[in-house]
Amino acid sequence: ENGWNRCGGRTALTTQPREPMNTMKFLFGLLALSMADAVAAFQPTFSRQLRAASSTFNPTALRSAVVADTETKVDLNKYNLPIDQVAQEWTASVSATTAMREGGVELAAKSSKEIFVDTERFVFPRRPDEGLGIMLLEIAGGREDGLGITVVDGLVEGGVSDGSGIMRGDSISKIAVMKRSDAASAASGVAEKLEEVAVGTECLGYDATVDAILSLPPAESNEEVFVVTVKRLRRKPKVKMTLMYPPSQGEEDITLELFSGENLRRALLTRGVKLNDPLAKRFDSGGSGTCAGEGTCTTCVVSVTRGADLLNEAKTQEKQMLAKHPRWRLSCKAVVGHAMQEGEMVVKVNPRQW
Repeated sequence: ENGWNRCGGRTALTTQPREPMNTMKFLFGLLALSMADAVAAFQPTFSRQLRAASSTFNPTALRSAVVADTETKVDLNKYNLPIDQVAQEWTASVSATTAMREGGVELAAKSSKEIFVDTERFVFPRRPDEGLGIMLLEIAGGREDGLGITVVDGLVEGGVSDGSGIMRGDSISKIAVMKRSDAASAASGVAEKLEEVAVGTECLGYDATVDAILSLPPAESNEEVFVVTVKRLRRKPKVKMTLMYPPSQGEEDITLELFSGENLRRALLTRGVKLNDPLAKRFDSGGSGTCAGEGTCTTCVVSVTRGADLLNEAKTQEKQMLAKHPRWRLSCKAVVGHAMQEGEMVVKVNPRQW
């Protein structure tokens, strides 16, 4: 093999030669998924309790309790990478422990300037004597410590995960089982308590991933759900911006490409755009000089003639400062491509000079 394996019709790179996949273990472990075969090395890492939004235990109510909604105005799946590019972009990153975060090995994108790793969480019912119905493909592994990269290669038709939203190319980072705790009762009249038992699977090879799944406790009833957290590769959305200078400056219009989420002032300054208007007066003191991006002067103000909906909404103070100019925005307080939007904008700099 010399480090290469042909799996599922696609080429997968491993760090060293390894034994072929155990097909019987795959079929039994993932499709039938006998949860009784717990593996001591991957005991569930923690257990916690959550309060459900409803006393009726069902996946829909549970999803609202455990899946945090991110403010977006678009379907983020439009930014998903093509499946043939995913295997080439997945990589692992090692981070050191600091006062702010715990270190470890985590998934990353090779082309991090253009691609980002997003996190999605999916909730679906758990059925006794039935597994996740997720087919896996190892694209990096063969290490003695079990580390590697394993991705979803498909879903079993009619399985519990079928239609959940999990996609080919996703990499599972965590699998949890949630159920009503023994102390809770639907007839108790109080908010229901849920118990979660979870295992981490991020940056594990195929065998270690399967072992982790098998370490989850067996299903005890039909009132249990899986909560599966996956990492997904997506391209960073962009905004195409035409920048216009006042005729008095004698500069030609330019076209810039900005990433959604960039601060407009910072993005323009780093690209060499001259922003500070010498005719501007500070809103707070009436004098000259900039506030260095604090939003208390108007020297970085721009006029948005097209694509204003691609910026975040102005807050009260900005609206008061620019009340006489509804098209103007403080570039230091403007976020391009707010809520992960893409599109085109036309912006005039130094609008007082037009």
